[in-house]
Amino acid sequence: MLKVQGFTVPQTLEEVISPDNTALLIYDMQAGITRQIANGDEIVRRVRLILESARRIGMRTFFTRHMSLPKNLMGAFQFRTALAWQRVDSPDKIQPMFLRDSPTFQIIPELQPLPSEAIFDKLAMSAFVGTPLEMALRDCGIRSFIVAGIALEIGIDPTCRHGADLGLVPVLVQDACGFGNSQAAAHSLASLTHMGDSLLTDTSTICDLLAKFPAAGSS
Repeated sequence: MLKVQGFTVPQTLEEVISPDNTALLIYDMQAGITRQIANGDEIVRRVRLILESARRIGMRTFFTRHMSLPKNLMGAFQFRTALAWQRVDSPDKIQPMFLRDSPTFQIIPELQPLPSEAIFDKLAMSAFVGTPLEMALRDCGIRSFIVAGIALEIGIDPTCRHGADLGLVPVLVQDACGFGNSQAAAHSLASLTHMGDSLLTDTSTICDLLAKFPAAGSS
């Protein structure tokens, strides 16, 4: 731990992560998303291990859900994005995939949030855009966040970049992040590594680290 001008600069995972100052962010583990990933079951298993480890020590936990707007509420950008993502050539062919009350919008049963955990719905890719996530983290004195979920190259990458720009330290659990395009995902990991703002780790390492903290409520 470096000391500079009266404050400390954490560098390693052990220095960055603590139950008091770190939160867990589970990104878009929804029924309509996990089924699109080739190794979705394995990603669910790893995310669940991390979630259980975080719950044991009482780590503050937040979930995100990607939401579609009804077509009558979609504007130019929403239509443009939907046309590109659904690979269709007409707005008439667009099918909103994640409407608020649809089964595809819901977080999968294996990862159901507890009453003590928050769910933030979003239209953007960064979990910080249009949600109270930053305010909630700041209010709790959070300085870093562990992130896992789907999809790495689409939403988790910009969430890490945005979080770092806000002065938070992202801890990306790379083998607990699903992706749709392996080449794009590899590029995201290489770019995040190059930038150096985020710490990259794996499920085993993060769970072993969290296991060193006492269980919530223990003396």
